[in-house]
Amino acid sequence: MSDAAGRREYRRILLKLSGEELQGDAGFGIDPGVLGRTAGEIGQLLAHQVQVGVVVGGGNLFRGAALEAAGMERVTGDQMGMLATVMNALALRDALEQQGLRVHLMSATAVAGVAAHYDRRLAIRHLEAGEVVLFAGGTGNPFFTTDSAACLRAIEVRAELVIKATKVDGVYSADPALHADAELLPRLSYDQVLEGRLGVMDLTAICLCRDNGMPIRVFRMSKPGALLSIAQGGSEGTLIGEE
Repeated sequence: MSDAAGRREYRRILLKLSGEELQGDAGFGIDPGVLGRTAGEIGQLLAHQVQVGVVVGGGNLFRGAALEAAGMERVTGDQMGMLATVMNALALRDALEQQGLRVHLMSATAVAGVAAHYDRRLAIRHLEAGEVVLFAGGTGNPFFTTDSAACLRAIEVRAELVIKATKVDGVYSADPALHADAELLPRLSYDQVLEGRLGVMDLTAICLCRDNGMPIRVFRMSKPGALLSIAQGGSEGTLIGEE
């Protein structure tokens, strides 16, 4: 829906959190302070009647690339990574519940007794009931990233926007850590991201969104109020969509 100023307000969003976001400034693990701040930002969305689904990565706990290089089978490494996302989702669920929010955790990778198995129709019902739905376990298949899982889940539950949390303000013309003159790009098309191989998300994720008309906004999660601003139509970060 839009307000008088023409700003788009979103009723249902899908937030993609990387595992690295949860580790804060540490090199590994989960920072309780980051968990608490993230839960608070999500709580603001629910207070404004925004339905929220979340996909969490697992890179803060496990990265299979090094082990694959040392000889581990890729499928085994990916399965371990999917289990790491479940661990992160459990921590986020606890932080959200401590703020009095209702949360439902689903995993595409079966973890009986820990998380419900992913069910699209049930996920939509929980979103409509005002619960935060955490989607863990990736897609349940190896060779797919959690970026692809986030875009897939957003399309399946009919979200209106994928919001990707990063440590920078959006997509830049060059790496801002290496180039002082790098410029923030407020808007990009799917094809510009694909052709430029900008590394915003993996190519499968971008193609999924392009083929299904799912917009993506990339922003800095640590900026207070930025998440709510986006949900209310603000121009934080970089919007990726149609030409």
